[in-house]
Amino acid sequence: MSIEVDEVKKIAKLAALNVKDEDLESYATNLSNILDLVAQMEAVDTTGVTPMSHPFDVVQRLREDVVTDENRREDFQAIAPKTEDGLYLVPKVLE
Repeated sequence: MSIEVDEVKKIAKLAALNVKDEDLESYATNLSNILDLVAQMEAVDTTGVTPMSHPFDVVQRLREDVVTDENRREDFQAIAPKTEDGLYLVPKVLE
């Protein structure tokens, strides 16, 4: 797929990007190359290929989920301007 300079200008305007006129041609070429690569990847038959989140079959090492800090909610809420039933009360900002 070929991207023209006019299309790069439109994309830059929509994305609020400031692209110099002398760079437009190289952007058009690079974007065209990227889209060609995507088209090549879409053409590959992936039937029977299992989707995976990582190329290696590894297991994430996880630490044991243990509480290490004590609950200090009362200490923190003691210095808060307003609290109620363990919740912080804040001024209403939206109608």
